[in-house]
Amino acid sequence: MIETFDKAGGADLRLQLRPAHLAYLEANRARLLACGAKLSDDGLAASGGLYLLDVDSRGEAEAFIARDPFHSGGLFERVFITRWRKAFFDGQNTLGDE
Repeated sequence: MIETFDKAGGADLRLQLRPAHLAYLEANRARLLACGAKLSDDGLAASGGLYLLDVDSRGEAEAFIARDPFHSGGLFERVFITRWRKAFFDGQNTLGDE
């Protein structure tokens, strides 16, 4: 799981980088379980994002976010990467007999 936080005042940069960011996500869609922006309560302003990736290592997650145009373009103030276990997904229990 990758959680990103935009730099203050980054709205214009986010809009500028958005087409390249979306193209990057589309090109890497096989690795994405889910991805999207974190929005203000009124839904009008983004302040970062959340990515749920299907990767085997922290290094792969780090490489993925490093290549995202939002990251390489300087939008993010902070990025947190945390290992995440898929327990329920799309209404299904994925834990089996754990």
